[in-house]
Amino acid sequence: MSQNLSTEPVVAIVVAAGSGVRLGGEVPKAVRPLAGRPLVSWSVAALAAGGVTEVVVVVGDGLQDVFAEALADAPIPWRIVIGGATRQESVARGIAALPPGEIVLVHDAARPLVPVEVVRAVIEAVRSGAPAVIPVVPMSDTIRQVAGAGSVVVDRSGLRAVQTPQGFARDVLVSAHAAAAGREYTDDAAVCEASGYEVLLVPGSREALKITEPYDLAVAEAIVAGRR
Repeated sequence: MSQNLSTEPVVAIVVAAGSGVRLGGEVPKAVRPLAGRPLVSWSVAALAAGGVTEVVVVVGDGLQDVFAEALADAPIPWRIVIGGATRQESVARGIAALPPGEIVLVHDAARPLVPVEVVRAVIEAVRSGAPAVIPVVPMSDTIRQVAGAGSVVVDRSGLRAVQTPQGFARDVLVSAHAAAAGREYTDDAAVCEASGYEVLLVPGSREALKITEPYDLAVAEAIVAGRR
């Protein structure tokens, strides 16, 4: 990378195109309220507090007005693009709409409470030269791998749960996604790893939980109450 990343703005893609079926309700998950504010609003505010200067929010087709209302009070500029059939395709569309900035974060709207320290740690790791960075937390549960009718305990000491935002040098993310066309990966770090880029791990946070089910939303409400 030839760019001086220490002076470059940081931009982000917020993935909010999921339907959130497991969470229930009549509105998309990313606009469900958390302490009176849409999840996507929390996520954008967290990125802004960590140093992001502009975001692209990827949403489901026909939901542009719903998300525009949810983002009306966002602290940084935003633009909305329509997502694709898969998360990977949605991120690719977000990449195509990115404003200038050589550091790119990719964040799930469903992780509204990621602490500012995690966002900053990801950004600083990319600024320091890492091509791809992900926040992780140790596994706390005992893990069993199911094999046929039986199962075996897996040593969890070397396992980590991956969170977002994930950070990338822009040229790395663009080239890796172009090379991955036609193949599906679980996240953007895996896309970059498939192109031969090393992925650096930084500490994540339990508070950056992903809102998937009603229980998760209840936990998030408790976290917000504890921050006040």
